Amino acid sequence: MARSRRNKRRPMAEINVVPYIDVMLVLLVIFMITAPMLTQGVDVELPNANASPIQNDESDVLIASIDSKGNYYLDVGGKEESIGLSQLQDRVRKILNQNPKISVLVRGDKNVPYGDVVGLMVTLQGAGAPNVGLVTEPDRN
Repeated sequence: MARSRRNKRRPMAEINVVPYIDVMLVLLVIFMITAPMLTQGVDVELPNANASPIQNDESDVLIASIDSKGNYYLDVGGKEESIGLSQLQDRVRKILNQNPKISVLVRGDKNVPYGDVVGLMVTLQGAGAPNVGLVTEPDRN
């Protein structure tokens, strides 16, 4: 008996994922390009310290920074700007008059002489900051 060989087409139960992979790769490239642009700030190499972090709200923190070249920066609520030392003292005084409970922190590059960091701390205390904290990197040992 001869069998009847008919080409019966069955519905294909597979999903073509190639277009999804293409879209995924395009999104990956977009994120890889834009991610470094989202990071802003001063390049400061912080010293390592074995200390527990302080939990603060970002809006209640004032950060004065000094980079390896001796340039001063003031970061209030995520907005960082380059500023001179005398201007820094005036701005900090005004900010502390408006919000006396704001935390004042110092970010000093590890290559900056100790005297420059102390000078920045003295300037901040002269502006009315009762307590000045130091920002460090966590110890990775």
